[in-house]
Amino acid sequence: MHLKKPFIAALLLAACGAAASHIPVLAADAAGAIVTNAPTAAAFDLERDVNAALKAFDVPGMAIAIVKDGQVVAARGFGMRKLGDPAPVTGKTLFEIASNSKAFTAAALAQLVDQGKLAWDDPVTKHVPEFQMYDPYVTREMTVRDLLVHRSGLGLGAGDLLWWPTTKFSTDEIIHRLRYVKPATSFRANYAYDNLLYIVAGRIVAQKTGKSWGEAVQAQILGPLGMTGTTTSVAAMWQSPDHASPHSRIGERIAVVKPMPVENAIGAVGINTNAEDFAKWMNALLASGTAGDTRLFSAAQARELWTSQTPVKIVEPKPALAATRANFNSYGLGFYVRDYRGRKLVMHGGALQGFYSRVMMLPDEKLGVAIFTNAENGASMAALGWRILDHYLGVAPTDWVGLYAAQQQQNHRDELARQAKATAARAAGSKPSLPRTAYDGEYSDPWYGSAVIRHEGRKQILSFTRTPDLTGELEHFQHDTFIVRWKERNFNADAYVTFALNPDGSIERMKMAAVSTETDFSYDFHDLSFTPVKAKAAP
Repeated sequence: MHLKKPFIAALLLAACGAAASHIPVLAADAAGAIVTNAPTAAAFDLERDVNAALKAFDVPGMAIAIVKDGQVVAARGFGMRKLGDPAPVTGKTLFEIASNSKAFTAAALAQLVDQGKLAWDDPVTKHVPEFQMYDPYVTREMTVRDLLVHRSGLGLGAGDLLWWPTTKFSTDEIIHRLRYVKPATSFRANYAYDNLLYIVAGRIVAQKTGKSWGEAVQAQILGPLGMTGTTTSVAAMWQSPDHASPHSRIGERIAVVKPMPVENAIGAVGINTNAEDFAKWMNALLASGTAGDTRLFSAAQARELWTSQTPVKIVEPKPALAATRANFNSYGLGFYVRDYRGRKLVMHGGALQGFYSRVMMLPDEKLGVAIFTNAENGASMAALGWRILDHYLGVAPTDWVGLYAAQQQQNHRDELARQAKATAARAAGSKPSLPRTAYDGEYSDPWYGSAVIRHEGRKQILSFTRTPDLTGELEHFQHDTFIVRWKERNFNADAYVTFALNPDGSIERMKMAAVSTETDFSYDFHDLSFTPVKAKAAP
């Protein structure tokens, strides 16, 4: 099935609070299996479990990094980089890690705090004078800290269509258009994950260092840690001979898809890395910002990054996954902070077209796990992540792969049934209020800009003018509601398009909403409100 970021978010928010009484010492044997000194604990065969997950979740390839007590226990690949190509994933294979890049932006800001170039509670306008939110009060009160902690009042993923999928907006244009995105709640009232404010945070890194975000991260983090394979752009990643290709579901079949460059959003999603490099990053984080004689940021800033800033509602997992329930959950600075089996757990997920990633660290155990995939499947990473953590904590094995596979299949069946019910309940014999050509024309949304509906022969096409891949055919659903079927079928983002009419029968507004609950939340069609652009009168 096709699982996107909403499922990743649910997985990231789940945990249990039962404490484990034994913490085994682990090492890797000659075959790559991880073994433990705890006589009652079952040996954990990394290769066996990962291959089981690849098969169960139909994931082509995966890279895993595990660090413990400052040592790299595993940094290797499994499966293939690209379907149809026998080249294997290795410890050096590059993956897009998407929102796990946010931690690098937070760390770069922490360095600037150490240097006295800014403070976490500085107003954003002190460093980006042109910054402006919809509400003048929020503009004035928003701090650098607020940029990172998902409590701005914006809705989930609000405004993401400015960069996702690949758009023609510049970073400056995205930041400028923030002022037109309406809030969903009061400022600092609720947690709601966003990406746009990390783009602003990346801009602050660039302005205070006098370098681009990528150059600053390279000079201040990647270089000092010896992360020589890691890149800060998708274009650079694709120049490497050892990179994974993105894969998505098209219908019920997984296929290679084209990459999604997002150079205008790098502060939120710009890092592309491999297992060997990322192991160095996790070890530095677990050592409070140090790597040997190199200190990236102070111990005080290390604590700040992993201190709870915004409470996050605890998601109640399905009964079969009850052991993953958290007792507390929060967001820090670029990381989620919660508990698992009585331990503090610092973690994050990432998702871009064709790539998912997951990072989990238990600071008190000096344990870090990173999982990168070249497919859009959050369940595979959750299953393996909990399996690895449980092993290190000496917990009796749970068939997380089987449990998550069953839950994923049930969720997909439920979604298909829901859509079938909606289709069956529609007024199938209804017709649009207006002739189809009357819906043609240009429409404008305050923050996104324009979309165009036009006829191409017998087909009626909707196109987002600044997003080349958001082009698709409109088919009638019922009354004045249509469904747009995007040409890029791997998006899994078909959307309802509904028109409201004025009393005189002219079109007053066009609204959109995703058809499927499995659609990635960054397709925030529901935040759009298009109105017709009036044609200029002839002179």
